Amino acid sequence: MDLSRTARIGALCWIVAAPLFLAANVIVGLRWTRPPFSWAEHNISDLGNVSCGVWDTTRPRYVCSPWHDAMNASVLLTALLLAAGTVLTWRVAGSGRRVRAAQSLLLLAALGYALAAVFPADVDENAHVLGALLIMGLGNLGLLLAALAPHATTLGRLRALTLPMALIALAGTTLFFTQHGLGIGVGGMERVAVFPLPVWACCVGVAALRRPAPDHPRSAAEEGARQ
Repeated sequence: MDLSRTARIGALCWIVAAPLFLAANVIVGLRWTRPPFSWAEHNISDLGNVSCGVWDTTRPRYVCSPWHDAMNASVLLTALLLAAGTVLTWRVAGSGRRVRAAQSLLLLAALGYALAAVFPADVDENAHVLGALLIMGLGNLGLLLAALAPHATTLGRLRALTLPMALIALAGTTLFFTQHGLGIGVGGMERVAVFPLPVWACCVGVAALRRPAPDHPRSAAEEGARQ
């Protein structure tokens, strides 16, 4: 795959998105003191809530995120990086309905990140939940479609990476929305549902940049000069 400069920038956007998002989860969570942030008990969204107090009638828990602005800014930047990566690598991903459908769903997932960042759960819960559905629902469905892309396409050649991550993410989504923690807590299950997509994008970006470019054929003039 001979990447153009545009596609290389897109691959770099995908590579940066996952470390940024994961680092924000860790760093902002560490700023919690009383009580400490728990990946098993608390949702990712709790890191972005702007006010302190008991939150969520289904699973009541105390939420107070001192660095909520940093979390929401990081999630918004993650959204922009995922969207830019998808758009800038649009052509090199391949062609066909499944590839285009997968790319479209990945763009909707990026929109979901943006909605979740701009509308924290305790500011506009409906918009925030819509963002979560776009990420965990349509985004993970996009991963599955990417795994089912034809083998001749770039996405299809990465099926061994994509399919397990898609199945894990979809299983995590189902268990999260049905409130089953399976020993890691409902908050932990949300991470199982959310983290695979940006991690997959990062891996795809690395694979794209590491793939050697093919040798360029010599022109007729060059061949004539060598003779």
